[in-house]
Amino acid sequence: MRNNTKKIMCGKVQIGAGAPVSIQSMCNVKTTDIELVTGQIKELYLAGCDIVRVAIPDMEAANAIKIIKQQLKAETVDIPIVADIHFDYKLAIAAIENGADKIRINPGNIGGDDRVREVVKKAKEYGIPIRVGVNSGSLEKDILEREGGVTAKGLAESAERVVKLLESMDFCDMVVSIKSSDVGLNFEATKLLSERIDYPLHIGVTEAGTRRMGEIKSAAGIGALLLSGIGDTFRVSLTSAPINEVNFAKDLLKAIGLRKTGIELVSCPTCGRTNIDLEGIAGKVEKALRPLDAEFSKAGKSIKIAVMGCAVNGPGESREADIGVAGGNGKAVVFSKGVIVKTIPEAEIVPEITRLASLELQRQKGAEL
Repeated sequence: MRNNTKKIMCGKVQIGAGAPVSIQSMCNVKTTDIELVTGQIKELYLAGCDIVRVAIPDMEAANAIKIIKQQLKAETVDIPIVADIHFDYKLAIAAIENGADKIRINPGNIGGDDRVREVVKKAKEYGIPIRVGVNSGSLEKDILEREGGVTAKGLAESAERVVKLLESMDFCDMVVSIKSSDVGLNFEATKLLSERIDYPLHIGVTEAGTRRMGEIKSAAGIGALLLSGIGDTFRVSLTSAPINEVNFAKDLLKAIGLRKTGIELVSCPTCGRTNIDLEGIAGKVEKALRPLDAEFSKAGKSIKIAVMGCAVNGPGESREADIGVAGGNGKAVVFSKGVIVKTIPEAEIVPEITRLASLELQRQKGAEL
């Protein structure tokens, strides 16, 4: 059961109040390189990203937001842009004036309360939310001294202080986050905070690492929170291309049952009966279906596809699959709902599965007309 949180709008995307958990990512190219950044944002949007963040290290980057949004609109890419601000409150104000749909700040590193107040005033004027939060490296000295270091209790208390600060400025249009690279600490701190506030929570494991380890830590940390009903939006933080963050985030939501749309791909573990390059073929099928996966998701449709290594048990074990293939000895049977419909050469598996999935998407879309 998801925790009940306030409703916050980031552009057209609702965060909290029972809305679907939204996927975020962050561009890793310079915000001032309009061609590169708009190209990356478009790629993320087409892959299924709901909200994208860009770094704002200087005034040139803040001013670039306006141009980026104009360019995206011209290409019919409708995705909220979040401005990531550190140290200079004037950059936050400029980003808002240039059309940012949300800003991300850590009030502890942009100066005194008077500067935070100026940012809040501008956000209220433009009617946009603020993501506020803390991480392990930004705890106040008094909390660190009292707790004897970074603790879950200390992180939660620090985040509460930020919330109360903005509330004292009559601002409640906020999303709150706690981030740590320690999975257990991250979980406990976010859980404590979720029990104390009703603002939407942005969750994730920060500095999770390279792709393999980052995905493992994110699956454990984000997955545990979501399965506990905690979290309204999240980013999988990887030392990797942003597109990998989005693809993994989608797969994570499917794995824990929070996203029912898109393509669910299942494949069996190899065994002594396997007479086909199942690992290689399943990987190629997965890669080939990525674009269609995004199309199924955007259309609100779903399909289950099975890639099995044994023609004897495959159709039976994957009886629920809308489309399935089971191969061996250079051939493969294609089946639907456990019923074999044809036999094809092994070399045709990937294009045949892709073709059938595309036809199924068109069929499901046509059924609505």
